[in-house]
Amino acid sequence: MKKPFYHYITIGIVLLYLLIPLLGTSLYSFATSWHKTILPEGFTIKWYVELFGDLRFLKSLGRSLIMSLGATILTLVIMVPAIFSIVLYAPKLEKMIQSLIVMTYAMPGIILAVGLIRAYSTSGISMVFITIGAYFVGILPYMYQGTRNSLRNINAESLMEAAEILGASRYTAFQKVIVPNIMSGILVSSLLSFSILFGEFVLINLLVGGHFETVQIYLFQKLSQSGHIASAIVVCYFLLISILSVIMIKMTRKKKESV
Repeated sequence: MKKPFYHYITIGIVLLYLLIPLLGTSLYSFATSWHKTILPEGFTIKWYVELFGDLRFLKSLGRSLIMSLGATILTLVIMVPAIFSIVLYAPKLEKMIQSLIVMTYAMPGIILAVGLIRAYSTSGISMVFITIGAYFVGILPYMYQGTRNSLRNINAESLMEAAEILGASRYTAFQKVIVPNIMSGILVSSLLSFSILFGEFVLINLLVGGHFETVQIYLFQKLSQSGHIASAIVVCYFLLISILSVIMIKMTRKKKESV
């Protein structure tokens, strides 16, 4: 059945709403100046040359990648087996655990940061590790919901029973049967978690500040110095997330085709 014409109009309006700010930011990152005309008065790549020639930016990018990837991988290693065990072997605890995990939404970043500073500032533990722990807690809802839904979709209990009947141990069945079947959900949850952590500013700024400069802190400092370079940083961030999204989509499709 043919879709009404107004459906396409609605989709077009939504796309314009989403793309116009990104297009404007991209144009400004290449503009020599843009003050009195509708379009930039000229185009240049000097802002990108200056950005990637700045060692501070490269170091901050590396720190953001390490912290975001580290927290995401840590959450995967701990939470996927834990969620699997809860869903299959302790379903009565599932509602309580889900409620506890969802409660992390109710904790504002500023309050969390102040509490962590008061609790650990004199403990001798580096605040970088405390921040990674806070990141771990912050992405629990996304990882929990994505993994749980994937386990529900594949009927993990039946798959485990079938694997055990065929002689596989619980660990082997989880590793070679369950994980491959829920990999698409794990990848999507990981990408969402990584994207959120990579763009996080409040916790990292309050807990470590300029002592451990990340991309978001670097961007915040550049906003008052050069709008062109700040726009270039935003474009680079968008490109990075887009590349990761494409890789995740291709990996998910390959997994579905091989299953």
